[in-house]
Amino acid sequence: MSQDEVPANGRAKRGVKPSGKPTLKTIAQMTGLAVTTISRALNNAPELAQETRDRVQRIAAEIGYLPDRAALRLKTGRTNVISLVLEPDEQIYGFGTSLVTGITETLRDTAYHLVITPLFRNMQPIEPIRHIVRNRMADGVIFSKAEAFDERIRFLLDNDFPFVSHGRSQWPDAHPFVDFDNEDYAYHATLRLAALGCKKVSIVLPDSALTYTGHLKAGVERGAREAGIAFEFAADVNLSSPTDAIRNYVIKRSKRPDGPDGYICASEVSALAIIGGLNEAGLVVGKTAHVVTKQSSSMFMQFQPAAETVAEDFVAAGRHLGELLLRRIAGDADDLTYLAKPHYDWPQG
Repeated sequence: MSQDEVPANGRAKRGVKPSGKPTLKTIAQMTGLAVTTISRALNNAPELAQETRDRVQRIAAEIGYLPDRAALRLKTGRTNVISLVLEPDEQIYGFGTSLVTGITETLRDTAYHLVITPLFRNMQPIEPIRHIVRNRMADGVIFSKAEAFDERIRFLLDNDFPFVSHGRSQWPDAHPFVDFDNEDYAYHATLRLAALGCKKVSIVLPDSALTYTGHLKAGVERGAREAGIAFEFAADVNLSSPTDAIRNYVIKRSKRPDGPDGYICASEVSALAIIGGLNEAGLVVGKTAHVVTKQSSSMFMQFQPAAETVAEDFVAAGRHLGELLLRRIAGDADDLTYLAKPHYDWPQG
């Protein structure tokens, strides 16, 4: 035991009950350790014995101690907060929950806490980012749905504020991101549909401003060209459209003589709507029509949709987002990107 770890009165005080909001002094009274030692133990100071750090952190958790973030910000300029900006819709089918799971796994043994900042429908995406940066509400921020020339990314780069985006931009400046190789996915999905006998493939795309929309289009175009089949991009609907609108579009399109017999899906939600539309139009998925979709949850296969799937792991994406952001906060500037490569369960030719 170092001198700092010696109880202030020579012995630990047992049975001391905290009154009011627990503070560092409360924990010091309960353990008999100096306040400075408590602070260092809560910050995992390596010079302290692991036993001391574990004991202090356990007691802090038991009594519900929370650091005074205002005081911490004034003293160190840090908040020990990571902010994740999410739209309420992103909780559907576990996207947001999966990201949170992965990020918190990364933050578990650090001093950082995750705070969810909502992005509501009537709010411009830049607004919560500006609020976080200008009021120093966090040490770093994570957000999704990156656009080709995303003003959030431009603002954060210009303000030298740590961030990682889920998705990439086309700004010439390098920036931290985690993404899924959607071009590779769309390319191989198109080739797979051609191998299954499809003569024309279609895809319901995300909003045109999103960077990965271009990636998906490029993959479909390349795959269709190589396979010698026709392709089209669904008109009048996108991934943000209500599922009824997507289903009705597929029904109408399937009843025309030039309708697609293969669909590539960028999400499970759109896949279920498309499969419903194909069935209602009298086509049999897996026989007279085929579907390939990204799958990110176990829920999808419970419907036994006869679609072929390619996994996209949002929990792993969350872990990578957390890891890259911690590195950026620590001052790293190089190699702060991660592009997940799809894995295919069908024969590759």
